[in-house]
Amino acid sequence: MTADPLLTFFLPAALGIIMLGLGLSLTLADFARVVKFPKPVLIGLACQLLLLPLACFFLAKAFGLAPALAVGLMLLAASPGGTTANLYSHLAHGDVALNITLTAVNSVIAILTMPLIVNLSLMYFMADDQAIPLQFAKVVQVFAIVLGPVAIGMWLRSRFPGFAERMQRPVKIVSALFLLLIILLAVAKDWRTFVDYAPSVGGAALAFNLLSMAVGYCVPRLLKLNLRQAIAIAMEIGIHNGTLAIALALSPALLNNPTMAIPAAIYSLIMFITAALFGLWVNRVHGAELAEPAPGR
Repeated sequence: MTADPLLTFFLPAALGIIMLGLGLSLTLADFARVVKFPKPVLIGLACQLLLLPLACFFLAKAFGLAPALAVGLMLLAASPGGTTANLYSHLAHGDVALNITLTAVNSVIAILTMPLIVNLSLMYFMADDQAIPLQFAKVVQVFAIVLGPVAIGMWLRSRFPGFAERMQRPVKIVSALFLLLIILLAVAKDWRTFVDYAPSVGGAALAFNLLSMAVGYCVPRLLKLNLRQAIAIAMEIGIHNGTLAIALALSPALLNNPTMAIPAAIYSLIMFITAALFGLWVNRVHGAELAEPAPGR
């Protein structure tokens, strides 16, 4: 069977540009900040890497999702935060530096955690003959797809800071357009499944999104992080890198299963609306506190 050039060329190129844009916004200091301010970073990572996959698993069971859709939702849960979380956190008066650090660190950790979570999900939800384990060679491919462009972006920022600054906005616009195109591609590749399962997948995606933001906000508050840090973590784990999840699901070299892309496609449409509503709510309830100068870190 001839490989679809749209999948073999467009998806990696689109994801590469999106991850390059992420790299243009990062510096080595964003990673060093973990050592300097470990508590909020560790709490955010614990929510992202431990609590979310667990919550997602029980939601997939509760909604009775078809096996491929359940794996797709777990794939989304394993994906790192999206770069748009930084923008939403800024608009909601969150701690944007924390967002950037979490995005940077989680993008690296996800290279190991995503294959692990997807493998476990495939073994649990799908029959043995349907499982497509992410073997070492495929882990290396994911590593190259995700971290290669990020490293190039970081290098460009370190060597040509003015150019990197000028390119951030156009790259973000192009990234948003690519995200929309990738969502449309994911839906078009498995339109019948999308129509048949949209209500249940939509309900599961919405429930997972609301739960993600609730965990991201409430757990840090319970652990005595300040309000801006809680907002940042809520945005970080509520806005997933849906593009990465869709690309891995559709890629002929990786999962090659359009059905698995549907939860991420639906979630990617929902998350921007709920994130905006969350930002409006938290600023309405805590407007006076957020109007004060940000506390020193």
